[in-house]
Amino acid sequence: MKQKVNTVHKDQPDMVRAKGFTLIEIMVVVVILGILGALIVPNFIGRPDEARVEAAKSDIHAIANALELYRLDNSNYPSTDQNLDALVSEPSGYPEPRNWSPDGYLKKLPRDPWGEPYGYFNEERNFDLYSYGADRKEGGEGVDADIRYSEL
Repeated sequence: MKQKVNTVHKDQPDMVRAKGFTLIEIMVVVVILGILGALIVPNFIGRPDEARVEAAKSDIHAIANALELYRLDNSNYPSTDQNLDALVSEPSGYPEPRNWSPDGYLKKLPRDPWGEPYGYFNEERNFDLYSYGADRKEGGEGVDADIRYSEL
């Protein structure tokens, strides 16, 4: 029994070429990634405070969506006393939830980007969510300004 050996000869028109990337192709990709990094990274590194404000706005929108789902199931929002905990575990007290979802509405309550819990209050079927911003106290300007759902 003869074994067939795959050899490449000069006179064969179809030469077997090794698969992979050439050094030039790899260098072009590295240069492109370097250029992109030089343009994009300073925008993120130079603006951490603005990034935190945007993250807080995103969290507030997500919590507001969970509150809307809660209202659809239970005909009202959690009271100020029940607080945002009503989105994670079934609340007690008034108003009693009529059809609270056994899975909850959030897996856990997020904290704002400065490590504080988000504030919540409910007055006559209107709610507001807020973060006090970088200074962690009411009021302020710029990155220290309060971030309120009612103002987004």
